[in-house]
Amino acid sequence: MSDKTPATPRPDGLVETVHPVQMAFMAPRLQGDFYPEGQLKLSLWGCGQMANIFVECWEGPYVHAPNRLVAGAQELHVAQSAPVLLMRGARLKAVRPARRCAWWGTLTTPEKVRRQGRRRIAVTPWGVTIVESRDNGDIVIAAGASAAEAERGLSLTSDQIIAECAAHSARCDILPGAGPLMRSMAIQSTHASLSSIRRAEDGSFLGLAAGQAYSAPTRTYYRDGYWTLQALLFLEPKVVREQIDLLATGIQPDGEAPSGVILTGPKQGEEWEKFRVTAPEYKMEHLRRTDWWSDHFDSPLFFILTIGDYLRVTGDERALSDHWQTVKAIFARYKGFDSFGTGLPVKPRHDRDWADNVYRHGYVAYDIGLWIGALDVIATHGKTLDATVAQEARALAEKARANLDAAMLTPSGWYQDYGLQGDFVEDHLTLDSLTLLRFGAVSADRARTVLGHVADLLETRNNDRQPYGDWGVMCAWPPFKRPADTRAKSAFAYRYHNGSDWPYLSGLYAEQRLHFGLDGWDYPLTRWWKTSLENGWIGSVEYFSPPFARGSLLQGWTGMHAAAILEYRDVIEAAIAEGRLTD
Repeated sequence: MSDKTPATPRPDGLVETVHPVQMAFMAPRLQGDFYPEGQLKLSLWGCGQMANIFVECWEGPYVHAPNRLVAGAQELHVAQSAPVLLMRGARLKAVRPARRCAWWGTLTTPEKVRRQGRRRIAVTPWGVTIVESRDNGDIVIAAGASAAEAERGLSLTSDQIIAECAAHSARCDILPGAGPLMRSMAIQSTHASLSSIRRAEDGSFLGLAAGQAYSAPTRTYYRDGYWTLQALLFLEPKVVREQIDLLATGIQPDGEAPSGVILTGPKQGEEWEKFRVTAPEYKMEHLRRTDWWSDHFDSPLFFILTIGDYLRVTGDERALSDHWQTVKAIFARYKGFDSFGTGLPVKPRHDRDWADNVYRHGYVAYDIGLWIGALDVIATHGKTLDATVAQEARALAEKARANLDAAMLTPSGWYQDYGLQGDFVEDHLTLDSLTLLRFGAVSADRARTVLGHVADLLETRNNDRQPYGDWGVMCAWPPFKRPADTRAKSAFAYRYHNGSDWPYLSGLYAEQRLHFGLDGWDYPLTRWWKTSLENGWIGSVEYFSPPFARGSLLQGWTGMHAAAILEYRDVIEAAIAEGRLTD
């Protein structure tokens, strides 16, 4: 292993590094980062930052697995049933309680760390961390919103913590017959999805996390959650139903919904509300106490699509009947956006869908794909609840499909990103336009044509007009042509929504190639992971591009790769068995 390859996938699906790299971990309550140079940053879902623990530097090589790191005699294992982890072979140096629950929280003067026998206890207004040195030299670290929760973690033996961590890692190994690159990718993708399932102090469901960095304020998203739960439809369908019920609480009577629903515990909630109402830019964007970024154009549609996917997999019709009035309100809201009577909703010019650094407006391919998919859910499954509404949805879906090409097909043969003919059209090719394919808005022949263009232009291995060689699948190309439509990170070509590789969208692309029987699905499945390994990023990364810094690690919706594998396992395993994949 050379310095040019900071991380190497192994035949057992684990990943080895010579140099220390950041280890992001996430379990139902506990989460954080371990830096083998000697620092552990600990947080708790619903509470926020808990403590920083310092140990002596670990020596490599390092072997990485989901929520586990092994470096010779030194080991870290994260439990699943309680917010506790084990460090074996480590030498403790210091414990420091967090001074605020999040960067926006009030700076506090923490209590002095108490020593109680073999324990060090760090207390903050929002929780407690207990570090216990055991007779065999193990260090067990538990956190809780209360001392009782932390004590429950400490009740686990070292062997129990190790066993829970090992069982979680084994569960993530969904493609054991694959080569090192594909197998390790599948493990990390599955881990991203499963570890998004979060719990409250009493063990009840508390949302799907968008990612390890998206916990303060604690929240769950309609959009991120949708792509994250695609793998959970196979692995944990009951959790999907709980997510539906939770998301329903954030939808307003008129069908409007925020980007996400805030789920903070009491102390973090007090701090967040104090900040929200006193920071003008946040109060303007987060209109209600439980809203994370109010009025997102795609969120209500994802709510309906989530119900449709869950119903398709489980047959549980109550998921729709229990929320039928909410679905009807969303349906009525989006009919109001059909400004030209085409069946195609017109998005106002704002930055509130997944491309939240871009002021998309008019006919937006991504949003219209979601809309047509939502119409199909209402038309197919709503007949027994309200035949009139179901028929109206079916007629609108037919009209939308009939008018789609005239309104949005570019002369190049793909669908525009956004805009209105006669005004302005951003006609570059985007990966998020593949929602039109996923939700059956276009014919199979048209879909294959679009996927051919994606291969030619967005796969960097085939596009020598972008300057960075072979590094992934761009989310858009060429860059946005009207600078006034972009802001912040997306104002830079090849950055963020302006051309980065977003692995969840690469997963969507791989899924569509598999769905339409096209070869080449292995490139979007694995190229993002190969780039991650080349850069020493262990854990599913949010986005990246060569000239800019990566996004956050352990991003839930990167589970889209696991979803594609689980949906098309037979095709993929056949390709592996026949030797048609190279690692």
